[in-house]
Amino acid sequence: MERYRVILKRSAAGEIESIDPKKTRQQIVRRIERLATEPRPPGCEKLSGKFSRYRIRQGPYRILYEIVDEDLYVYIVKVGHRREVYRDAT
Repeated sequence: MERYRVILKRSAAGEIESIDPKKTRQQIVRRIERLATEPRPPGCEKLSGKFSRYRIRQGPYRILYEIVDEDLYVYIVKVGHRREVYRDAT
């Protein structure tokens, strides 16, 4: 299986940095790193809308991302608490 490159949107990196406690932040980072080897892990859901986006859960947090199979990269769009992450996810 080919390895994907994981790219974080600048705002998503800031969202990750603002998550407390540190243990939760580390779990989210590990979950994102695993997307490089398996971009569609069990439990991921394809989101409806104009973009081809997916979602994975990590506790009460959600990681929204796009997969570009032709270029082998995963683009992390947004990371946030489940009650806020879907608002204006552009």
